[in-house]
Amino acid sequence: MLQHNIKLAFRNFKKDKSTFLINLVGLSTGLACAIMIFMWVNDEINVDRFHKNDNQLYQVLSNHTGNEKIDTWNSTPGKLSEAMLEEMPEVKNTTCATRGFNSYGISSNNQYLNAEGRFAQDNFFQIFSFDMLEGNQKKLFPNKNAIVISEDFANKWYQSPQNAMGKIVTYEAHTGNVEATISGVFKNIPKNSSIQFDYLLSYDLFLENRGDGVHWGNFLAQTFFLLHDDVDHLAFNDKIKGFVKTKAAESNVELTSQKFSERYLKGTYENGIQTGGRITYVRLFSIIALFILLIACINFMNLSTAKATRKFKEIGVKKTIGANRSTLIFQYLGESLLLSFIALAVSILVICFALPSFNEITGKELSLNFKPITLATIFGITFLTGIISGSYPAFYLSGFSPAKIFKGNIKNTWGELWARKGLVVFQFSVSIILIVSVLVVYKQIEFIQDKKLGFNKENVVHFKFSDTEAVSQDAFISEVKKISGVANASSMWGNFVDQSANTDGDFNWEGMDPSKVFTFNYFHINYDLLEMLDVEMVGGRTFSKTYNNENTKIILNETGAKVTGLEDPIGKQFSVWGTDYEIVGVVKDFHHESLYKEIAPFFFRLIEPNDADKIMVKIQAGQEQNTLVQIENLYKKVSPEIPFEYHFLDADYQTLYEAEQRVATLSKYFAGFAIIISCLGLFGLAAFTAQRRLKEISIRKVLGANPFSIIRLLTLDFTKMVLVAIFIGIPISYFIAKSWLDGFVFRIDLSIWFFVMASIVTLAIAWLTVSLQTMKAARVNPVNNLKE
Repeated sequence: MLQHNIKLAFRNFKKDKSTFLINLVGLSTGLACAIMIFMWVNDEINVDRFHKNDNQLYQVLSNHTGNEKIDTWNSTPGKLSEAMLEEMPEVKNTTCATRGFNSYGISSNNQYLNAEGRFAQDNFFQIFSFDMLEGNQKKLFPNKNAIVISEDFANKWYQSPQNAMGKIVTYEAHTGNVEATISGVFKNIPKNSSIQFDYLLSYDLFLENRGDGVHWGNFLAQTFFLLHDDVDHLAFNDKIKGFVKTKAAESNVELTSQKFSERYLKGTYENGIQTGGRITYVRLFSIIALFILLIACINFMNLSTAKATRKFKEIGVKKTIGANRSTLIFQYLGESLLLSFIALAVSILVICFALPSFNEITGKELSLNFKPITLATIFGITFLTGIISGSYPAFYLSGFSPAKIFKGNIKNTWGELWARKGLVVFQFSVSIILIVSVLVVYKQIEFIQDKKLGFNKENVVHFKFSDTEAVSQDAFISEVKKISGVANASSMWGNFVDQSANTDGDFNWEGMDPSKVFTFNYFHINYDLLEMLDVEMVGGRTFSKTYNNENTKIILNETGAKVTGLEDPIGKQFSVWGTDYEIVGVVKDFHHESLYKEIAPFFFRLIEPNDADKIMVKIQAGQEQNTLVQIENLYKKVSPEIPFEYHFLDADYQTLYEAEQRVATLSKYFAGFAIIISCLGLFGLAAFTAQRRLKEISIRKVLGANPFSIIRLLTLDFTKMVLVAIFIGIPISYFIAKSWLDGFVFRIDLSIWFFVMASIVTLAIAWLTVSLQTMKAARVNPVNNLKE
């Protein structure tokens, strides 16, 4: 019986090639999109889930109240880890590490590498499942001057991890170059880890170097812990909430914690409440994959039921000679499943060609592997697609009575027609939603790129630079300024884009309300930096070498000045960290962070001589290439052993919106695929409708109907369905677009033209699809049809 049904299915495919090809293209495209999205979603949800302690592993977060809002940081006091282990019996183990800002270079054997490093406690690899190739997993550092490096570094420098043990490495610290002895080599950190580093140093060394700087008001560490199996996490969060205040009564910080493997997907907080993160895009693309598959399935359903009249006699004969309904259902579901698995084979080929481009867009390294779980998922998706596609036609066709078939009493029911029209409406409603989404995301990204940020990021390069015996930072900057093509040069500590430091302690100014808590971001900058970036002054002046004691001066932004409540802040005292500064200037507010965030109050301090870790250079437009070569030559003269690696400031800003840019690109492609699949189904239905009404069209032409009236006759029904889809899709798309835009503090307005444009595009595509068949039908010769 199975062999008979397979043979019959192939005969049906061959007999109706156009329908077969439409269904095959639609299903294979839908499956390819769904499988690639599954691969991406699977990769996203498995980040950080490889740790053996995943179910008990948590990270401490700190909620800082200031400026009448709550900011959630992933950093904690450096003393928290030890205190939690000693005072909280619910905690099984703790560890801590500095945040990943220690991007210092390390060198050995006259080879230099820029690397990402952290200071970490001895038991870091007991909490996290990172594997050691050499050394002690339980005690990483036999002494404070030890270092553990990655497998890659060991192979590059010493050809093997074994040869690396005991060798001396020099790393760049804030206080100068320091030597450390390799005490271990760890296996390369997996790509699906949110924590990435190339080497680890002893946390004891960090404590020693920071001295009194490590206290309950200093948030330079990240704290991780394991809970005992029987501990209620929510109850534990309530317990640690006020823990910092028991150590520092004046603190405005409350603690909470989150499962570590959830931090990657659910890392966005607003006013201390978890509100989203990457999980939003995981859900979004999962829904898109489902909709694309449903659209492809709908094509199969519509074309199968529309062409049911061609199978009536077959059904009548089979039922007459004894076939029951379940046999016919099995036959038609089998035909649908066979088509789905043929489409799967085609989709695998499509994926092989499309995956490199997909990886480039998503920034992943996905590969089509055939592990049992992957195969099970792919076959499960394909099987479900086949069942959904064939279910309605199978149950619909198998329900006809043989007597009615042979008497010719089978007619299309209103239910059947409305179901078919409803499915077409669903297809184009989804298309409308996707088109509006693409337009809104594209315009928001364009708004971000074109928005005046309040500083000039164009043609500004930055690179790391440490003092050398040959030249100091200030002397190096002076030499850079002499290079032809350099408009200006300066330096700073940290990153100008998105990573200013912040503080919430020891503020004081005239008229300050002592009952309120304030948080300020701050920058340590050198002379000429504000001028180089064209930051506008709204009052006072910038730092200048023509004045004395500039290290006792400070500059606020407009928001910072408003927070102080000072009507004329210039010349007033502003105290922070127990030191009094004179406010000498106020800069106009500018966006150095993502447009998701409000502009924070911040201040500029003049950096101590040679304490900057980054040189910033403004290059004249059109002279970038030649000027960079000259800067590199100068750099190599003073630091010949260190490679010259530079970055453009405008590129740094663009990285703030990588996720949005990827969503925009992927949405564009998926919307295109959804529209193409929908149009394939519409094309098939239009062709069938025109074929079925050929005699009616011929009679109308004999009676004097012109081609335009014939085209209008055939397109009217389809136009009505698309218009209904527009009226359904527009409110839904408005709600989705508004919800996404609400995540931005600075955003575009939802113009009516987004929805008008989407409607016009959808109607135009539908008319173009249908017109190919209707124009052909309108030109038919009546004689050829009426002579039968």
